Amino acid sequence: MNNNDTIKKTLIVAISLCLVCSALISFSAVELRDLQEANKTLDKQNKILSAAGLLEEGIDTSVLFESINTKIVNLETGLFDQNINITDYEEGSFSRNPSTSIELSSDVDIALLKRRENFQTVYLHYEGELLNAIILPVRGYGLWGTMKGYLALEPNFKTIIGLEFFDHKETPGLGGEIDNPKWKAIWKGKEVYSDNGDVLISVIKGSVDKSSNDSKYQVDGLSGATITSNGVSNLLSFWLGDMGYGPLIDNMKLQETKDV
Repeated sequence: MNNNDTIKKTLIVAISLCLVCSALISFSAVELRDLQEANKTLDKQNKILSAAGLLEEGIDTSVLFESINTKIVNLETGLFDQNINITDYEEGSFSRNPSTSIELSSDVDIALLKRRENFQTVYLHYEGELLNAIILPVRGYGLWGTMKGYLALEPNFKTIIGLEFFDHKETPGLGGEIDNPKWKAIWKGKEVYSDNGDVLISVIKGSVDKSSNDSKYQVDGLSGATITSNGVSNLLSFWLGDMGYGPLIDNMKLQETKDV
């Protein structure tokens, strides 16, 4: 056997092995896609329930989530929209599509979103006919990327029940402390609006002076993570304002039923 035959056979084996491995990887990716999507959905449901204080140990998340009423809101009007199927809604595609989003000018884009979708999902939890919590998706840029989470408010639309982030790229031990249970716990009971309706909630530098009249609007800063702290403040200011859920909240304050 000459060298050419040996090289030829080696190449055939190598190429065949690559093709087999590629086929196996592609097959695995396809087979696991549904499982990965299911896990993402489950994680988001966990965060939504956790933000609203509704997680219960030992009870399946999907069962608990049945108590959540999901709706699509038109952010321009603050009214619920029944023309969009919830299963067809995807935040990313809606925010990128010029027909379903708006470009944000620099003076209003404090959360550094570039574009804002015209529609968004919101989550409502009722006890009987009475609203118990409203959970709002929020997002904005931190140090390394976009932070995505859920803010839950009490029925007065002013008091925070909880804040949970489900996706971010912040530095572990610094900005990544937005996942720290101790830090998340101090959000409960904080207020987002002044009596005049101005968004005042913010993450400050250092610790909150509990004797201050403004302490109910302030959360302790993250040590060594000023940009992340500012990012959290900015994203909340944006989404609670007129460009975010402000119109919805104004409408819901006037309603006594489940539908706006």
